[in-house]
Amino acid sequence: MARVPAAATALHRVRRVPLALVRRYRARRTHPVTPVVELVRQPHPWVRALGLVTVVLFGAWLGLLTVGNVRAPVGPMDTTMTLRPSLTGGTKINVSPLGALELRSHTAPLRLDVDVDQLDPVRSQALVDRPERLSGLQDEVAQDVSDGTLDLAVRSVVAVVSGATALGLAVYRRPRRALAAGGLALTLLVASGATAFATWNPNSVLEPKFSGLLSSAPSVVGNARSIVSEFDVYQKELARLVTNVTKLYDVTSTLPAYAPDPSTIRVLHVSDIHLNPASWKIIASLVKQYKIDVIVDSGDTMDHGTAAENGFLDPASDLGAPYVWVRGNHDGRVTQSYLERMKNVHVLDDGRAVSVAGLRFAGVGDPQFTPDRTAKLGGDQSEVLAGARLASSLRDQKAAGTPVDIAVAHNPTAARQTDGDVPLVLAGHLHHQEMEVLKYGTRLRIEGSTGGGGLRALEGKDPAPIETSILYLDRDTRRLQAWDEIKLGGLGLTTAEVSRHLPKENQPGAVTTPATPTPSAPTP
Repeated sequence: MARVPAAATALHRVRRVPLALVRRYRARRTHPVTPVVELVRQPHPWVRALGLVTVVLFGAWLGLLTVGNVRAPVGPMDTTMTLRPSLTGGTKINVSPLGALELRSHTAPLRLDVDVDQLDPVRSQALVDRPERLSGLQDEVAQDVSDGTLDLAVRSVVAVVSGATALGLAVYRRPRRALAAGGLALTLLVASGATAFATWNPNSVLEPKFSGLLSSAPSVVGNARSIVSEFDVYQKELARLVTNVTKLYDVTSTLPAYAPDPSTIRVLHVSDIHLNPASWKIIASLVKQYKIDVIVDSGDTMDHGTAAENGFLDPASDLGAPYVWVRGNHDGRVTQSYLERMKNVHVLDDGRAVSVAGLRFAGVGDPQFTPDRTAKLGGDQSEVLAGARLASSLRDQKAAGTPVDIAVAHNPTAARQTDGDVPLVLAGHLHHQEMEVLKYGTRLRIEGSTGGGGLRALEGKDPAPIETSILYLDRDTRRLQAWDEIKLGGLGLTTAEVSRHLPKENQPGAVTTPATPTPSAPTP
């Protein structure tokens, strides 16, 4: 076979290349190649919205944390004002190292924190040297606070919008989404500010809550009488607080001792001590500090109500004030008999009335004795019957011209049966504090556990607090004017809080009708 020359072979290949290109081009036009599209599932709109809100809130919080505070002078003090996210709102004034003062000034998702950093030596000395400046101090302080909060509002707007925008840009990497985050942050801040303005309560200073060392100085807000009827004097007391803080920092002394108002009768309400020996020391300390006129114990002083526990009751006769007591469901009859033989102790039962410290008391012991917490004798029905007997006795006392001022029962179910027959009824049993005005006008006060639940404090994860109250009653009308709720840290804790409360009818601006003084009654 003859060999094909190499040149001819190469020429043949060159001629085939155009034909191959033509055929491939025609094939592509006849059967176009379909591009492969990769499907990516888009997130649900609600998920995207939730993500945006999360970014906005976190960015706004970072902005407030970084630059959302201002330093402002308030009277003689240098303070730092800060907005903080909160579920309840309000204002917290930190007076280091004395403690804190909390006011329910507004309801909004923002809380105003005011830290007292230091006292300006020049302004403080001028205030001490020239006491006449106190007359205008409250106006000066109000103006300083107004200027500081305005500056804080402007700075907070910048901080919130900047923080949310910057975080939105870092997360989404799109300017439009970042601007949307900033706009949403501004909207939320404006809405929070409008809510705070709408719920602003200027009278919140009348019902403060103290913590730390400030809790040992109840006189810092004045007494019950001056708050109710001398509001101008009370405003000056606020100025005096500034002076006292000045002196505290200057000479490291203590806050002024409590000055009792001679127009009020002070009642210390305790309950559910449950064999806690620390309770006696706390009660004795409060009696001395507040100049208590009478102590009322609404029961469950013991835990099992046995004769072996009776020695625990011995301090009750030497607490510095008369001791009025009713039986609880953990107190046995032997407990009651032991107390009846003690001096300075007044046992109430079966509606029997007694006059102590200018007030007339009547009470009924708990019809149930359930120290093991398992027996259910008569249940609520027995409590209702006991309360009905007490209510009947109250009506008899009123018909005889010796009306009762305060009724006492251990179980709130029994106490509720006295509605309409007595101005104030005291109870316990529930181990937490409540105040309620019943349907027919009787005010029911339920005390917490002044023993922190006793050994039961070890059952839960967190220790139960030790709770008690100071009730202020008008000496002429014998009606409740104000009350202080005292809460101490439970087992192993050292916290303390005191909060002042006023009945609605006694708050400034309330329209009330003059009460008719209750005639005094002889001790039976």
